[in-house]
Amino acid sequence: MSNATTNTAKRLTMAEQADKHELYEESVQSADEEVEFLSKTFKELRNREPDLLREDFCGTANVACAWVADHDRHRAIGLDINAEVLEYGRRKHVGALKEEQRQRVELIESDVRTVTPEKADLAVAFNFSYWIFEDRATLRGYFENIRESLVDDGLFFLDAYGGTESQEESKEKTKYDDFTYIWHQADFDPFTSHMQCYIHFKFPDGSKMKRAFSYTWRLWSLPEIRELLEEAGFNKVTFYWEEEDEDGEGSGEFFPAERGESDPSWVAYIVAEK
Repeated sequence: MSNATTNTAKRLTMAEQADKHELYEESVQSADEEVEFLSKTFKELRNREPDLLREDFCGTANVACAWVADHDRHRAIGLDINAEVLEYGRRKHVGALKEEQRQRVELIESDVRTVTPEKADLAVAFNFSYWIFEDRATLRGYFENIRESLVDDGLFFLDAYGGTESQEESKEKTKYDDFTYIWHQADFDPFTSHMQCYIHFKFPDGSKMKRAFSYTWRLWSLPEIRELLEEAGFNKVTFYWEEEDEDGEGSGEFFPAERGESDPSWVAYIVAEK
């Protein structure tokens, strides 16, 4: 390496050297835990092993690949409209699988409102991604297409967040070893529940990756989501609430619940049964 190249590398900030997708996966996703929850819940509700997973808004296909790696019978279809992010996922996650496992993953550049020809045992739309559909007719239409893409006893898994803090314009910081994750709720309109949110990253050398990710969506409530799933034809909708540990903090374990707690900030899973 020449001195010029070395000096250039030394001048790069931590933000300039960082991979925003790796930062996102470390701070936002827990693919292995999600796969465990999906598999366990499906077997509890359907008394059989699931095979084919459909991951909507799959991005880098982290969950789809973790699903395939979890069991030699698992297959996955990932849908996303962003070709660049899909290609990243092919290189990083699909490429990290064994050759036989790669044959069981299919990534499709497509609108998630597409009805896939092969019906899946379960479909997922995580990280509140489906909130980009901001009116009832569009969201219900998406749910109808998902239902059509499932086998007769298929399940649809979603997540949601809420609480009084969800309607505030705020910044929430979480420190990791090599960076700080910042969730920024920049704008909220109470008339429409329309939100503008960003993810920023800050590094020990003082450099920042501003607006690494941007989200323009609607803050949907749990009753609204349940009503639209039922209108779309799902037979049963169950909310899964997070257990608290001995310190009153979220344990990461979710269980079916008839009633939630009035918490300033919460995250829940939703399971819709076809």
